[in-house]
Amino acid sequence: MGWSLRIKAGVLALALLAATGAAPVDGLSDAALARSLPGDFRSAHAEVNGTRLHYVAGGRGEPLVLLPGWPQTWWQYRKVMPELAKSYRVIAVDLRGMGGSAKPESGYDKKTMAADIHGLIAKLGLGRVNLTGHDIGAMVAHSVAVNHPADVRRLALLDVPHPDESLRNLTLLPDPKGSPHLWWFAFNQVQGLPERLVAGRSRVMLDWMLGRMLKDQASVEEKARQVFARAYDSPDAIRGGNGWYQTFNQDIADAKNYARVTIPVLGLTNDSLGYDGLSPVLPKQATNFRVVAVAGTGHYLAEEQPRAVLDELRRFFG
Repeated sequence: MGWSLRIKAGVLALALLAATGAAPVDGLSDAALARSLPGDFRSAHAEVNGTRLHYVAGGRGEPLVLLPGWPQTWWQYRKVMPELAKSYRVIAVDLRGMGGSAKPESGYDKKTMAADIHGLIAKLGLGRVNLTGHDIGAMVAHSVAVNHPADVRRLALLDVPHPDESLRNLTLLPDPKGSPHLWWFAFNQVQGLPERLVAGRSRVMLDWMLGRMLKDQASVEEKARQVFARAYDSPDAIRGGNGWYQTFNQDIADAKNYARVTIPVLGLTNDSLGYDGLSPVLPKQATNFRVVAVAGTGHYLAEEQPRAVLDELRRFFG
């Protein structure tokens, strides 16, 4: 093929991508990332609860569902998935609005997102699962356990509880006493503006978050930062992620009608950011729980201390 024909073919291929919305296949695609993990992991999608969820599954044994948080994707569990897959059937899910999942205009309250996970559990025929969530994923995981108790055998929450009235005590000004200054909780409430400010610049936001909330910056390597930044670089992705925060008032209202979870609950919290968000809240949300401070980690426990997280999860889930 001559150069002119090759150029024309390349232009045509790009035009087809633009017309179809298809993403280029590369080392950062979900399919390629899943294949890169040791084991038999595969990337797939499922239509559930009126939306489309992306998930990565592998391994054999009792089902273990992993739910990630902001501003990350299922890939945040990359360091623990291969080992977990030796004992469990592991399913790491992109939440509604995240990564390879759909980003609808609504449905970001944790009760609706829990219904998404309930639908996925049913669609995959998983029966009763062990459920783990981090950050926003922990909020959704708790909501699954409350609203669909037949779905969950045991529940592990990483660093964050379900929203409750204590969120209203957060301050916009840094506290000289060292209490957390979670300014992005307010920033993500603003409709329309974050999409314009952050789109195409999500790496700046990501690096700031990791710089603030990691103890070991090298624990989230360059490749992972590229994966996460690309996942939040479009206006739709930013709007979807912000939707998880903009529904906190509804989540708080829903929680007022929730009974305490009675299944066993494990809380894993950081030991280096100066606060433990689980211990003050879990007594109000669960009857049978244990909180463990993971040594040598900030907010992103499964990436900074994967061995400790693995040990705790395997000990807890059995």
